[in-house]
Amino acid sequence: MHSGTAGPTAATIEIVITEELDATSVPRFTLLLNEAADLRPAVLVVDLAQCPFVDAAAIGMLLDVHRRLFAAGGRLTLRSPGPRITRTLQLARVENVLHVE
Repeated sequence: MHSGTAGPTAATIEIVITEELDATSVPRFTLLLNEAADLRPAVLVVDLAQCPFVDAAAIGMLLDVHRRLFAAGGRLTLRSPGPRITRTLQLARVENVLHVE
C-alpha cells in the first residue's frame, strides 16, 4: 500500500443524518465524516432527509469536508435537504459550493 495523491479508493460512502447538525453534534459528526473522507471515496453522500436543522457550525464542517474531498479528487454530496435546510444553505451562500441533490 502506498500513500500520496492517488485518486479515490472507494466508490460511494453514504451517511444518513437523523438529528440536528448543530454546535453540540458537530464535533461527533466531524470525526465521522473525517473517518469517511480518510477512505477517499469518489462521492461522500450526506443524506439530510431526516435532519431537522443545520447551523453555521455544521455548514463550516461540511465546507471543510468538501474541501478535503475535492483536494483528493472526490466530491461531497448533500442529499434531500428539507426546505428549512435548503433555505439555510441559500442564506449562507453555499448552495453553489456544496453539491446538493
